[in-house]
Amino acid sequence: MAIIITDECINCGACEPECPNTAIYEGADDWRYKDGTSLTGKITLPDGTTADAETPNEPISDDYYYIVPSKCTECKGFHEEPQCAAVCPVDCCVPDDNHVESEAILLERQAFLHNQ
Repeated sequence: MAIIITDECINCGACEPECPNTAIYEGADDWRYKDGTSLTGKITLPDGTTADAETPNEPISDDYYYIVPSKCTECKGFHEEPQCAAVCPVDCCVPDDNHVESEAILLERQAFLHNQ
């Protein structure tokens, strides 16, 4: 399961530097698969879709910080708990019910993002 930042976000930015996958971006900022990962060039994602790791993608939110679900591993392989949720002063980093995934899938994603 990925983590989502709710609209209760106060845009403090505490979460962004804590993410080991660079999956958290400031509202209105474009995101890339290559940011904070070992991915470069044309890639095939674990779900079989293809992308260019260096191409900017549209922001998920224009108003507050957001998490890219396909880069979020809930910190599996790095920490015991999601670090964004641990540091959020308003508890707006919560499990995303629209992206429920097993620990095995999250660890596979972590390996894909950092060991390709």
